[in-house]
Amino acid sequence: MFADLLRHRDFRWLTVGRTVSLIGNGMAPIALAFAVLDLTGSAADLGVVVAGRSLATVVVLLAGGVIADRLPRAAVLQGSSIAAGITQALVASLVLTGSASVPLLVVLSAVNGALSAVFSPASSALTPQTVPADSLRAANAATRITVNLAMIVGGSVAGGLVVVIGPGWCIGVDAVTFALAAFCYTRVRVPMPAREPSHVVADLREGWAEFTGRTWLWVIVAQFLFVNAVNAGGIQVLGPAIADATFGRAGWGLALAAETVGALAGGFVAARFQPRRALFFGVSLVLLEAVPLVTLAVAPGTVAMMVALALTGFTMEQAGVAWDISLQENIPADRLARVYSYDAVGSFVAMPLGQIVAGPAAVAFGARSVLLVGAVVVVVATVAALCSRSVRTVRTGTPASHA
Repeated sequence: MFADLLRHRDFRWLTVGRTVSLIGNGMAPIALAFAVLDLTGSAADLGVVVAGRSLATVVVLLAGGVIADRLPRAAVLQGSSIAAGITQALVASLVLTGSASVPLLVVLSAVNGALSAVFSPASSALTPQTVPADSLRAANAATRITVNLAMIVGGSVAGGLVVVIGPGWCIGVDAVTFALAAFCYTRVRVPMPAREPSHVVADLREGWAEFTGRTWLWVIVAQFLFVNAVNAGGIQVLGPAIADATFGRAGWGLALAAETVGALAGGFVAARFQPRRALFFGVSLVLLEAVPLVTLAVAPGTVAMMVALALTGFTMEQAGVAWDISLQENIPADRLARVYSYDAVGSFVAMPLGQIVAGPAAVAFGARSVLLVGAVVVVVATVAALCSRSVRTVRTGTPASHA
């Protein structure tokens, strides 16, 4: 499967670029989390820093979708990667020289989040342009496999480096990988999808019509508004703080690496097996997102968290491939980036709130209670999505409309 896909030059260079940058990105969140904890020792401060990135991402995402549908998508990836490398280099220098402060880290994280919002819709919408239509499912699965391999490497390396040489160098490596990725994107040369000239407001309105015109689409996005907010606070903020106080930083790095190992295995399965009602199947598996929250609440430990996160990584990969193929087979190519941006805005808009609230809520009510309530929210949101007939009846496997 993968060897056949790599014969397509544009897909090959796109994959190499993503993989290189994501090795660094696998290191960066772990390094940044412990850099903030070293600086202030406060989970609330960590929540503010990561929320700054998430908030900027949400604010810029719609503009990112318009940019990706108006400009050559490979050029968008090049520019955003170069700029992101510069911001990460600045963060690394601040941490390494002892000049870092929470306000500076919030600002630079926000800039990096805004650049991610420009990169993400272009990257997602570019994949269908780099392979034939009948290879799209395999390309999505292969993309997610390579992404997870990169995150395994990055997370595993970061878990050791933050202990041995500190978090600053991890972030510095991320800056270098962005530069290397930008070079790879210069080798991707695909034509822009044909589209009628229009104004930005008309572009946004057209994307909104595509987004709201399919019930299954906005129902799943509403579900993930809650799921992502809970995970942002529970895993990204409370997770490192609890690990620091119990089973250690290296153990947390191993747990996150185990999640990507599970996702890697899930990608291989998804490449070979997708039911016709793939979306319903994938959404059902999101119920297991509650498992690591409960584990972190009642039995935090390296092995327990590795098992819990590996399980959810495996199952969420099924959901991710089902979601990508459902979008790509049902949304016209010239509107796909804008739909991806509306999807991302709806899915991620509550993440900053989850990240900001998690620390103070844990102080007020206890981390265990916050995590268990979060697990209940994940289950309720997922069951509500499954109650939608539109979600249950979406089919995949039809020749893609973008072709």
